[in-house]
Amino acid sequence: MAANLQQQRIINEQLRREANVPRIQVSQACQLMMKYMLEHESEDCLLNGFSSQKVNPFREKNSCSIL
Repeated sequence: MAANLQQQRIINEQLRREANVPRIQVSQACQLMMKYMLEHESEDCLLNGFSSQKVNPFREKNSCSIL
């Protein structure tokens, strides 16, 4: 019984913290995200590619060799 009560208190505290989180409308959040993406478009390697293969962290490090 005491463990259940403690668990409910923890859940209650978590819900109180979540209730205090500032919220914005989805339309406003979408606008902010689009603005951020457009401002940082030039830095996006998926859109522009890498300046050289050495900068690419996803390149194959070693080629496969058969002995």
